[in-house]
Amino acid sequence: MNPIPLNEETAAIAARVIWFEPPAEALSDPVRFMAYAMTYARHEEMQVLRRYVSDDDLRDALDRAPPGIIDARSWAYWNSKMGRYPPPPLPVRRFGSTFGPDITALTRAYEIGNPGRRG
Repeated sequence: MNPIPLNEETAAIAARVIWFEPPAEALSDPVRFMAYAMTYARHEEMQVLRRYVSDDDLRDALDRAPPGIIDARSWAYWNSKMGRYPPPPLPVRRFGSTFGPDITALTRAYEIGNPGRRG
């Protein structure tokens, strides 16, 4: 993925989308930044970012998105915009061995066994 330049427009977007980091730090990892942008940026902000981010860059950001940032709705939307329907599975956090169980499967099994524990 190509870098996203730090300028007045992108700094303002970065400050709102990743409010807990300085804009320069947020933009230093374009894949991570775009994962947050695909989830939290407004339509007008994405229009600005699309001047710097090609379709190939977006596909790359989706392919390499860190787990836990993009919500299911945004994941489905952006994959659909990139011609991926149905979307691939969301990135999953794994703890411990990469050969171990998927944490979402464990959570789902726990909730099924404990119906009162759901959200």
